[in-house]
Amino acid sequence: MQANLLKALLADLDKHCKTCPLEVLLTLNQPETLPFAADGFSFPVRVIRNPAPLGFAANHNQAFVQAAGQYFCVLNPDIRFDGDPFPALLSCLQNPFIAVAAPVVLGESGAVEDSARRFPTPLKILCKVFGRCKGGDYVLKDETIFPDWVGGMFMLIPSGVFREIGGFDTGFFLYYEDVDLCARLTLRGYRVALCHEVSVVHHARRSSHTNPRYLWWHVASVLRFFFSPVYRQLRHRK
Repeated sequence: MQANLLKALLADLDKHCKTCPLEVLLTLNQPETLPFAADGFSFPVRVIRNPAPLGFAANHNQAFVQAAGQYFCVLNPDIRFDGDPFPALLSCLQNPFIAVAAPVVLGESGAVEDSARRFPTPLKILCKVFGRCKGGDYVLKDETIFPDWVGGMFMLIPSGVFREIGGFDTGFFLYYEDVDLCARLTLRGYRVALCHEVSVVHHARRSSHTNPRYLWWHVASVLRFFFSPVYRQLRHRK
């Protein structure tokens, strides 16, 4: 159930994020009873109930159409934090060439997750499948780094940039929407920032590791990306 994760996330937002005006657009992709009142927080919570399940990209694009803020935050329900992450992320976005700001993502054990990566290649994917490529693509330092892409569990994007890029590609049902978005932004001259001053905790479920349907979605998304015009342009941009 996602509802209990949502309740904890909204409680974190209510407790820690007092300085930034928030508007939460909560998408229920399938029928689910919420264990909280949507009007019980210090910020407005608008619930979007889908008549039929949509993919990650379509859900966020749908929410963006209803969003009114200057910034659009893509935020998974399994994220937790013990401080306000937004001031540091907004500071990163003051550079007009930065289109996505993301925090350092920690696992439940406190270890840094591999949420900031270089763009994938078929060789790199095969290397990981066979367990030959381990470790992260970047070494985190006490400074902001600029990875090729960051995971979609937490991305802060200026609304104007998200609108300019056309949002997520809805051809991806689940997985690789974040890779594709960052790739298209890169091709337009933007950068992605991993802001070292702020971290969040990710209670990851790793569904593609155990559920065949999620694994199929993952494989299909990888293939879609590698056969896309975006990937071809990335390969030839240098």
